[in-house]
Amino acid sequence: MSLSQPSDSAPVPVQSATAPATSVSAPIDRPGWDLPPTYQALLSGFQWQVPATFNIAQACCGRWAGLPDASERVAIRAYFTGAESHFYTYAQLQSQANRLSNVLAGLGVARGDRVAIVLPQRFETAVAYMAVLQMGAVAMPLSQLFGPEALAFRLQDSQAVVAIGDEQTLAALASVRAQAPSVRHMIGIGAANALQGLADQHYPSVLAQASDQFALIATGSDDPAILIYTSGTTGNPKGALIPQRALIGNLTGFLCSQNFFDLMPKESVAQMDQAQAALVLQNAQASGTEPLATSNAVFWSPADWAWTGGLMDALLPTLYFGRPIVAFSGRFAPQTALELMRDCGVTHTFLFPTALKAMMKATSGGAGQTVQQQFGLKLQAIMSAGEAVGDAVFAYCQTQLGVTVNEMFGQTEINYIVGNCAPTPVASRTALDVSRPAAGTVLPAPMCAGTSGAQGLSPSGAHPALGRPGGGLTAPGWPPKPGSMGLGYPGHRLAVIDEAGHECAPDEVGEVALHRFDVHGQPDPIFFLGYWRNQAATQAKFSGDWCRTGDLARRDAQGYLWYQGRSDDVFKVAGYRIGPGEIENCLVKHPAVANAAVVPKPDPERGAVVKAYVVLAPDFVTARPFDASARAIFDAELISQLQSHVKGQLAPYEYPKEIEFVTALPMTTTGKVQRRVLRLQEQARAGRRP
Repeated sequence: MSLSQPSDSAPVPVQSATAPATSVSAPIDRPGWDLPPTYQALLSGFQWQVPATFNIAQACCGRWAGLPDASERVAIRAYFTGAESHFYTYAQLQSQANRLSNVLAGLGVARGDRVAIVLPQRFETAVAYMAVLQMGAVAMPLSQLFGPEALAFRLQDSQAVVAIGDEQTLAALASVRAQAPSVRHMIGIGAANALQGLADQHYPSVLAQASDQFALIATGSDDPAILIYTSGTTGNPKGALIPQRALIGNLTGFLCSQNFFDLMPKESVAQMDQAQAALVLQNAQASGTEPLATSNAVFWSPADWAWTGGLMDALLPTLYFGRPIVAFSGRFAPQTALELMRDCGVTHTFLFPTALKAMMKATSGGAGQTVQQQFGLKLQAIMSAGEAVGDAVFAYCQTQLGVTVNEMFGQTEINYIVGNCAPTPVASRTALDVSRPAAGTVLPAPMCAGTSGAQGLSPSGAHPALGRPGGGLTAPGWPPKPGSMGLGYPGHRLAVIDEAGHECAPDEVGEVALHRFDVHGQPDPIFFLGYWRNQAATQAKFSGDWCRTGDLARRDAQGYLWYQGRSDDVFKVAGYRIGPGEIENCLVKHPAVANAAVVPKPDPERGAVVKAYVVLAPDFVTARPFDASARAIFDAELISQLQSHVKGQLAPYEYPKEIEFVTALPMTTTGKVQRRVLRLQEQARAGRRP
């Protein structure tokens, strides 16, 4: 079934970002905030410009492939250890995407159909996204770490019609194909002999026979583009349907967290003022009446391109600005990461706190040199998300890497909404040069209509809305507070609200929420369309015009948010979002398990690990020895079996590192497991305050 067809199972749509605002519900008893002046200037001076027609693939590839230098402008640098690299240009990316689009169309893929992309960081992954998106189909990224049960559910629920995999993922896909009858074709990437007949179409062969010309489908800004499944507290994962316009909604967060991505026209970002920063934010979404500034940024992140962080925070925004992104599919290791950033001249990155912690422990400089000096790093910005960075890592980034880390907060449904922006002074732009348009070249616009560009903005940096006719330098961004989530990025109206939907007073703990409309009363384009085939969950996500995140925080007098935990039972481990329901369901399918509850256990190294409380089935209770020594051996063997069971069905990061057998789980009177009781128990055992 195509998404263009009516269906009772379609998600409840949120307010269109291109439609005029009809009503804006203001928060009740809205407190006053002593916002940093530099931040307030950016916030008040920015306005969304969402075109009626927009296509992510055209914005990220098509417009760059149309430039004279497209055959020289690098899009993807595939990096291998030992400094070996393969370079792929925007011309090659577009050509291969056109071929794949024609292949998919020949297989019957229509506008709105879901196409599963089960690939690691590699050139063909970027090709797959561009190909699917430019034909108006919906890309559904699936992690290569998923086991058969996780894959089967997502393929079934999404009704995907085609799956694209490689040597690492095709076997798992093939093992569940019988459970996903909607998947009509499987395309395999890699050597034909390595695919072992698992794919219906051999990627290199079918692309070689296809035309490299394809007519872009003119998609609306509100049309669906990406379907990403996100874990929930109970039950199965929910598919968040992301519209084309969401990438526009990401731009202010990406630019601010990446210290404006080397788009400032000065030699040093520290020399920029707020007006010029606002100009960059505004021009980033312009329809082409103002050329984007040139940039020498080179991006890399170990985040999987199948996750929101790797896709929406790394791959797509980097390509949107016509810059190269490094693809590396090897396992993360501190030494490898530093060597990669050195070899590739990486200037901007997204690193999970766990990765930064590992780097801090493995490399702390030496012989009078910082890590930055030792490896010759050219970093201008580090964004980090997934969990709190912490004071030690914050200081390490400043003293050893030469960059103030910008923490960021967001969700798949409403990504990139809170964070910091702390530009680091740099002597000059020293990134590896990648071909770019000659001075004065006007870059083609994204596939859009109905906008007139960044009106009222002057290339000189004058910005009347900010009270600046010209001159007067004030460093852009806002000062970070170690441990704080930061402030709402421009264009996003954030608040901490109570159960009734009223905005909380300073330092009062409540739930982080995002309003459908920005401070100017315009729809915020960051919002997802809804949960796939789950209207009830979509409706439950909102309280009026507020979208609840499920995350608790307090807001200090200056408006900075401070994370306080989850309002539900979802938690994060090493940057991965863990939904206990999926793991519990998997455990219960083992014959030894009668019931199970999964909670985070505090861990000094990783922040938290997955722990499962398990009630054994009667037969196994009977078989469990009374003798302490024999019981310990029995328990150890059974725990190993249960861990292997979860590893084989779900992703490796989801298996419980620790399992404790109990006679009963704490339950409510209505029969619901009280995970909070177990969570507090683990915190008490670790000596932590809840």
